[in-house]
Amino acid sequence: MFEQLLEAIALRLERLGIPYMVIGGQAVLLYGEPRLTRDIDVTLGVGPERLSELLGWVRGDGWQVLVETPAEFVGKTMVLPCLEPASGIRVDFVFSFSAYEQQALKRVRRVPLGGAQVCFASLEDLIIHKVLAGRPRDLEDVRSVLLKNRAFDLEYVQRWLREFDRSLGEKSLERFDELRQALPKP
Repeated sequence: MFEQLLEAIALRLERLGIPYMVIGGQAVLLYGEPRLTRDIDVTLGVGPERLSELLGWVRGDGWQVLVETPAEFVGKTMVLPCLEPASGIRVDFVFSFSAYEQQALKRVRRVPLGGAQVCFASLEDLIIHKVLAGRPRDLEDVRSVLLKNRAFDLEYVQRWLREFDRSLGEKSLERFDELRQALPKP
């Protein structure tokens, strides 16, 4: 079910000309260990000004928008939560146009699924997203991904985490370094 839905999302976003990348649990499945995930998280490389196009598509395809006032909700959270009724799968569309996201969107990994090339976050950008989220599940995902992918662009990850720490007052780089150092040696 997930693969068919990812294919449909990719084809539609391509037609709309909206850059995107799949993040979250679906991307972890690509790089890490299999685990249960019940949703799809998609970062869009556009701002809320494209909300009406997205709403036209999802409503036109019979999806359920999970908030009563989408424009207000997206304005506050930058997220449009939807439910694809045939599969019962929740899809969160995240509007983002920051300098970091624009860079990450240029680094996507295209994975063939059915008749589409689905854009997944690069390994490094998945790590960054998960470390920034910082929940226990996210940090376990990072551990899983790092165990399976020892070779990655460490400098890129550290540079962006350092940048986020400066702007957000976080300690994400420290959290990431602790995770890396706790891994068993290869």
